[in-house]
Amino acid sequence: AARLALVRICSRYFSHGAWLEEGALVRDAGRLAGIPGVLVHGRLDMGGPLQTAWELARAWPDAELITVESSGHLGNETTRGHVLAALDRFGAPAAGRSDG
Repeated sequence: AARLALVRICSRYFSHGAWLEEGALVRDAGRLAGIPGVLVHGRLDMGGPLQTAWELARAWPDAELITVESSGHLGNETTRGHVLAALDRFGAPAAGRSDG
């Protein structure tokens, strides 16, 4: 049931272009200036070509693009390592922040 729900949600978003105007994501990526991000992309991803990730990384001032040469859309151990490193980097508490 969960897999069917995921497929239905994904196909709905894809069929409607995520309700975005063509090119809007790259065109408006400059609005993300000051917000850091890491894009981890498999070079062998046939569903989402590397060109798209490269264009987004160029348009987003604070983005870092990491290309995993041996990975496709679903990733591999190398992909997971880059994602975990990004999560660790952005998940670290800000200097001087008190959580208690």
